[in-house]
Amino acid sequence: MDNLSTILSHFKIEALNEMQNATLEAFKKPNDLILVSPTGSGKTLAFLLPALSQLKKEIEGVQVLILVPSRELALQIEGVFKQMSTGFKINCCYGGHSSQIEKNNLEHSPAVLVGTPGRIAYHIRKGNLDLDETQTLILDEFDKSLEFGFKEEMSFIVQHIKHLKKRMLTSATLLKEIPPFVRLKNATELNFGGVDSDLKPQLKIKSVRAVGVDKLNALLLLIGKLGNKSKIVFCNHRDAVNRISEQLTKLKIAHGTYHGAVEQIDREKTLIKLRNGSIQLLITTDLASRGLDIPEIEAIIHYQLPTTEDVMIHRNGRTARMHASGTAYFLLEEKDYLPPFLTVVPEEESLPDKFVLPKECEWKTLYIAAGKKDKINKMDIVGMLLQKGNLQKDELGKIEVLDHSAYAAIKSSKIGKTLELIREEKIKNRKIKMEIST
Repeated sequence: MDNLSTILSHFKIEALNEMQNATLEAFKKPNDLILVSPTGSGKTLAFLLPALSQLKKEIEGVQVLILVPSRELALQIEGVFKQMSTGFKINCCYGGHSSQIEKNNLEHSPAVLVGTPGRIAYHIRKGNLDLDETQTLILDEFDKSLEFGFKEEMSFIVQHIKHLKKRMLTSATLLKEIPPFVRLKNATELNFGGVDSDLKPQLKIKSVRAVGVDKLNALLLLIGKLGNKSKIVFCNHRDAVNRISEQLTKLKIAHGTYHGAVEQIDREKTLIKLRNGSIQLLITTDLASRGLDIPEIEAIIHYQLPTTEDVMIHRNGRTARMHASGTAYFLLEEKDYLPPFLTVVPEEESLPDKFVLPKECEWKTLYIAAGKKDKINKMDIVGMLLQKGNLQKDELGKIEVLDHSAYAAIKSSKIGKTLELIREEKIKNRKIKMEIST
């Protein structure tokens, strides 16, 4: 690929890893492709790069279709493709927001379309989407899409791609069976995962036993001991997430919650805060074990033990990603046993006698009630905050602009004063509501 080094420079990467190189080579062959590789290993770039090589500027229409199980994963892939700066258009389709906006976007077909099976099938049925030019289909996190019940929608979509030449399936764990509707042809399998993929050298495995205290108190002691390290606490049930969150709120510990009953906009805000450092603790179900665009996490805590090996692999995959290190903690009650599928003996971690309150996060998030659809961009916000909010560059963190809102990380020690200074300011000659995001 002629412009590979330029694309990699956008990600500050000097070279592809072994898995990505192998995928590029395998994609050149006429066979379909199955890629098994751990979460965080760079799968998105691994399939977008060869897909890019298939795109032709003279063709009008969707040339590459990418199906994903979740809105978050769709947005993540869209973001990575845009960062590649290829000159080709990409659009994103998913539930939970206006289908009319998507319909308008599809009137000028993107070269790459990424979306959830339900929403893509909806647009096909409504006549908004034509797949006559589609030759490449990528089913990312395919096993998760099946688990979420998208088999019927995916089958419907595949039937409507008349000139399909290349299929690629990706998964973080080995696929036990490929349904016939996919119609794989002489598929090449690249397996960079497997049973021990979660036990990479950079991932430490530790156990914590709640001796003399209940499990929730043991969790709080561990959270206090880990201090300001970024961490995710995994539960099997929403009730446990909510129970832990109530206790953390009483202790005034900044955190976010993430599960299926949390409103989509609140989930999105939680992930934004996790990315920009306004929170360093996420309490979640397995909904957050993969397919989310979140930064390096230093510690994973299995508050409720994973029920299967696959669940353990996906949870552990949120830390020790790419070349970083991380630790997975198994929190055990006095009579608990470690999961039988854990093939290493964990190092035992002791708990302190007293709870130590973690320090306040370095950043807080400013909410701005306008976004891309209001013609507001990142530079508009940077200009206002530096000039009118009297911030220095190192006091302004990550900024994310959504369709109708924006979020800016500001140093905790500065955000109150900054808000006072900008409260009456306008952006693009418009008075816009701004407040500290809670």
